[in-house]
Amino acid sequence: MGAMDSGLNWRPGSSVRLLLLFGLCQVGAEQGILHAVSNLSSTLVREYCVFYNGDWMPFPKSLDNATEYPLQDLTSTILCDSTDVPPDGIKDKLVVVKRGNCTFIRKAQIAHKHFAKALLIASLAGLSPPAGNKSDFEKLNIPVALIDYHDILMMRKILGDHISGALYSPPVPVLDYSILIIFVIAVATVAVGSYWSGMDEHGSGSSTLSDSRPQSNGEDKTKDSSAMLTPLTVVVFVVICSVMIVLLYFFYKWLVYMVIGIFALAAAVSVYNCLATLLKRIPYWKCKAPYVQRRIEVRLVLLALFSVTLSAIWVVYRNDDRWVWILHDCLGVAFCLNFMKTLKMPHFKSCVILLVLLLIYDVFFVFVTPYFTKNHESIMVEVAAGSGSTGGEKLPVVIRVPRLVSSVVTLCGMSFSILGFGDIIVPGLLVAYCRRFDLQTNTSNIYFILCTIAYAVGMILTFIVLILTKMAQPALLYLVPCILVTCAVTAWSRKEMKTFWAGSDYEMMNQVGTSEEAVETH
Repeated sequence: MGAMDSGLNWRPGSSVRLLLLFGLCQVGAEQGILHAVSNLSSTLVREYCVFYNGDWMPFPKSLDNATEYPLQDLTSTILCDSTDVPPDGIKDKLVVVKRGNCTFIRKAQIAHKHFAKALLIASLAGLSPPAGNKSDFEKLNIPVALIDYHDILMMRKILGDHISGALYSPPVPVLDYSILIIFVIAVATVAVGSYWSGMDEHGSGSSTLSDSRPQSNGEDKTKDSSAMLTPLTVVVFVVICSVMIVLLYFFYKWLVYMVIGIFALAAAVSVYNCLATLLKRIPYWKCKAPYVQRRIEVRLVLLALFSVTLSAIWVVYRNDDRWVWILHDCLGVAFCLNFMKTLKMPHFKSCVILLVLLLIYDVFFVFVTPYFTKNHESIMVEVAAGSGSTGGEKLPVVIRVPRLVSSVVTLCGMSFSILGFGDIIVPGLLVAYCRRFDLQTNTSNIYFILCTIAYAVGMILTFIVLILTKMAQPALLYLVPCILVTCAVTAWSRKEMKTFWAGSDYEMMNQVGTSEEAVETH
């Protein structure tokens, strides 16, 4: 839910699956670039990611404003004492030393004392902005940054021993076209999932309000096993989601593997259900094989194996960001489609309760929880970012697309724009209800179309705020008002609010009233 949020969904394991459906997030850390050039050939140029502390000394915003200095590799030392400085000195050099044994400030003090122009600290333990007492650094006038030690080794291998370098930090582009791809995926998934959810109503002529004859037992058996969210189950569901996200915040490094396992299983089932629906419409290759006193279609067995294989491949390669995001997004879309098909809202009343409670939940865990956490970060963002993981595991509850505009963010590896599953599924449940209501009342899809358009408008509004604030946004904060107001205004203007609000309950009441009148007449 807004991060989307966090959480929503499920049957026994569902509340964890959606649980952190972190909404759109674009990382904004203090990242810079080392522009390295071989002194022997000006055509040999490489750029490497560095992390710096902007509170100490800001980097130039462009390469044109950056000064190039000879790079001196002292990674054989740690520069914790003046005796670590070589006899020929480090004056006017961009010095690279090894991380460890003393503070970043101490290393910077020694480099500054010996007139170095900049200091790079090579780290084997990952990258993060250098930390320390700002007052101690105010007396210094030297840029300090962390760089991956392996990048230093690679740089020397490619550029040789005679290298010059410049440090700068270009601004991250305001708009990245990856969010347009996410927009298309989200709107298309909501539209297709909602349309699919209404196929049962369309396939049953007895389901319309204008022709409401009771179904026979035989007809009931043909219905798929879908679940309805009543107002009570909605409240219980939101409570479960709240408990789950708090548990993930405190026990992330253990529970993340449970969520990965649940998603892998749910993804396999979802892919099977989505493709089986299409496969059953193909009138060919329907050969069957005997199995335990019954015959099953061979193609469905092969489809099940295919679905399990896709999920297994994702589990094995889930941390390979180079390509697995494509498979992950496909599984995620299938998961969202199947969820909207399986879980149905019986009336607009349940939709309002669900969306309002999750909106409150979303805003609370994104904007309020920073006042209670030790590091003043929101629980939603911390869980979504996987801050509690020591192995780099992330919750598989987002659609992610690589950033398409090259920048310092892509160079440093944090190159994805993301949208939580919950920002698709939660509004999608209302859109799906609108689709079924249209079929029940023969209203030419007016509710479905307008609610889908409202969802798209809400997503655009989310992107605009995201770009303007450059902060992760709880998408439900913008989606919920857009779709609820649109549905309510549509029903009110068509004088169908009572029917729309009560849904199938109103239909049943009408049927009971009609039956009673018929009895009295006789």
